[in-house]
Formats: sequence, C-alpha cells, structure tokens
Amino acid sequence: MTLMKKILLYFYVLAFFCTSAGLTQTQTGLDNLVATEFQPLKGLRVGLIINQTAVSSRGIHIIDLLKSHDDVQLNAIFGPEHGIRGREEAGKKINSVQLDSLKIPAYSLYGLTRSPTAHMFKNIDALVFDIQDVGTRFYTYISTMSKTMQAAADFGLRYFVLDRPNPVGGEMIEGPVLEPGLRSFVGIQPIAMRHGMTVGELALMFKGEGWLETKNTLDLSVIKMKNWQRSMHFENTGLSWVPPSPNMPTTETALLYCGMGLLEATNVSEGRGTRAPFQNFGAPWVKSQTLITLLKKAGMTGIRLKPVQFTPVDIAGIATNNKFSGQLCQGVEVSILNATSYRSVKFTLTLLTLLQKTYPQQFQLKRKWLQKLSGKRDLADAILRGDNAQKIIASWQEDLQNFTRKREKYLLY
Repeated sequence: MTLMKKILLYFYVLAFFCTSAGLTQTQTGLDNLVATEFQPLKGLRVGLIINQTAVSSRGIHIIDLLKSHDDVQLNAIFGPEHGIRGREEAGKKINSVQLDSLKIPAYSLYGLTRSPTAHMFKNIDALVFDIQDVGTRFYTYISTMSKTMQAAADFGLRYFVLDRPNPVGGEMIEGPVLEPGLRSFVGIQPIAMRHGMTVGELALMFKGEGWLETKNTLDLSVIKMKNWQRSMHFENTGLSWVPPSPNMPTTETALLYCGMGLLEATNVSEGRGTRAPFQNFGAPWVKSQTLITLLKKAGMTGIRLKPVQFTPVDIAGIATNNKFSGQLCQGVEVSILNATSYRSVKFTLTLLTLLQKTYPQQFQLKRKWLQKLSGKRDLADAILRGDNAQKIIASWQEDLQNFTRKREKYLLY
C-alpha cells in the first residue's frame, strides 16, 4: 500500500469512527466506495459520469481519489449539462475535449449527442455515475443518468451509481407525474415532478420498471449512503454544498427550484441574471405588494415574502439573454423559513394562477414548454381558463398516489 493510500484510508477510517461515536455526518456513496479502497471497481476500465460535485465528504474529487489506485483504470470522463466543471450556463451546447492533465478524453453528453456512442465506450468496462441532483424531474442530470444506463445495457457495460442525498428531502412528493407522449430531456421518465428519491433509488426504478429502451438487462450496482434519512434536507447531512450548476448557488435555491422552475415557461422573470435566481421573481408590470397580499391570502406557509426590485443583467458563464434584461422589475423575494412545511409545486402553481387572474393582459404562458416542464398536457389550459390551484392539484392526485406506491419497492433508506 502506497503512502497516499495509507493517508486516505486513515482519514476515512477516522471519519467512520467519528460516526460510530455519535457524530452523524452523512457518508455518500463515494465515501463508502473509498472506504473499500474502490474494491467494486478493481480490475475494471472505468468511465466516470461526473461534474464538480463528485467530491467526498472531505472535499476531495473522485478523480484525485482514483489517482492513487493503480488497479482501477480511468479511461474516459463524461460530462452532463453545464459541463464537467459546472461552469456553462443552462442550455449551452458543450464540446468534447481531451484532458491533457489525465491524457484521457472528456466526452460531452450535452453537445452533439446526449447518449454515449460506441466510439466513446472504447476500452471501457464500466460506467460510474456520481453527480449531485436537486430533486426535481426537469433537472437534466437524471436524464443523463437514464440515457447512459440505457447505453451501458446496449453495449454490455456494468453501471455503478454512487448515491448522494436528495437535497430537498426524501419524504415530500409533489406535482404531476409525467404523462405519456411528453417524454423529453427535461422529463425523461414517468416520475413525479418533485419525486423525493435519491439518484440511486431512481436508477433502480428506471431499470426495475422496464423504462430503459433496451432489450438487454443492465448490470446495475448502487453504492449506498450511510447516515442519511428521508426526513433530512441537505443542511442536516453535515456535507458541504457544491453548487451543481451556475444558477443553483444554495440548497434553498434547490428547494425553490422544484416549483419555480416552471416560471421559465412564462414571461415572468425567475431571477436569472441576478444573484438570487428562483428566489426573486417579477416583471416590469407586477405590483409587488398586490402579489404578496394575494399569496398570503392563499395560505402559503413556511416562507417569508418581501417586495423586491431587480434588473436582470448578463452574467458571463451564469445567465445571458435573460428576460427583461436591463429593465427594472418589480417582484417578490421568497425566503424559506420552514423547509419541511414548504410546498414547492403548490406555491408556484398558486403563483401562476394568481398571475393569470391579476394580470390577464400581460401574463403569458409558453404552452409547449410548460407541457414539457410540468409533464402535464392540459396545465396551461387549466391556468388560462381560471382554475384555482387546489382544483389543478386535485386533478393529478390519483397518478401521484400510484407513483408513490410504485416507488416504495425501490427506496433504500
């Protein structure tokens, strides 16, 4: 055993000893893989599906951890939307590159293709997925996971998922289940919008329900976490938050985004081009106090609402071509006071119905984009005809209950 291996092993043994002594920091799938000295990967030629979030609880990136293990051969890296380093803004196409420091290719799965090709799998026996998700269906990292799982099955590769916490908790399930015919890269499988599952649990579900479009059986392994409970939000894990994308700076943003991401299908700013995306929303024609009064009357809980003014601007590498760029917007700042009682989807749906009712001449919906994001074909119609949030939410409860029952057999914690 090399000196570097001994040092790393010492720290991980120390971390587990501290846990057994009463400290309950969550150990990620990566932490547990390192504690075994990468035993499940020994002798394999590996491709990593990663970005900047693939770090241990001590902040060490998986690439650096693998450098000290000669019996695991790292032959390729695959990057999702926002790139391997997470520095590209949403929707930007990314090219594959050669990592000179590692002398291996880094393939983009958000450029010319979103599924790996046969060429990319040259000299690879197994894929390892280790990316921090944010807990909502339209965040595309789980779509990348689904497509790479399918490709691994097609080409006979093993597939490992290093599990990580769902940062918005594993108990609350909200929103519609993706309807047939609306599958897209922002809605890859028929799950609830806020699904309450970890990436490992989702991987088991994607395989177990037969949702992967392949005739082959995937050899799937999930490296579980330790000391994570479904009731935990990310702040309870003891882990450091690494922003998984440029507009996801905090865990509060992640919880807001589970619903507020739907604002992208409207002509209301969701705060892109500011330092508080998805926490600020508004438009030049919005009256802040009017909207706050209506939202409070609707009984929104677990939050604080404050009037805010903001001017969206281009922020290189984070957000460009923003709604109302350079224009002063009136709006609302949302702060979460109680993450357990806050309902992300309910809040945003209530907001959309109030915007339609209060500003029918100014408020606009992008029908097809709302269908893709919500997974619900008639949501725009319901909002535009004046249905209230309670009626709309009631319309998808049967599907949501079916999903809730279906997911039970795949829960690991």
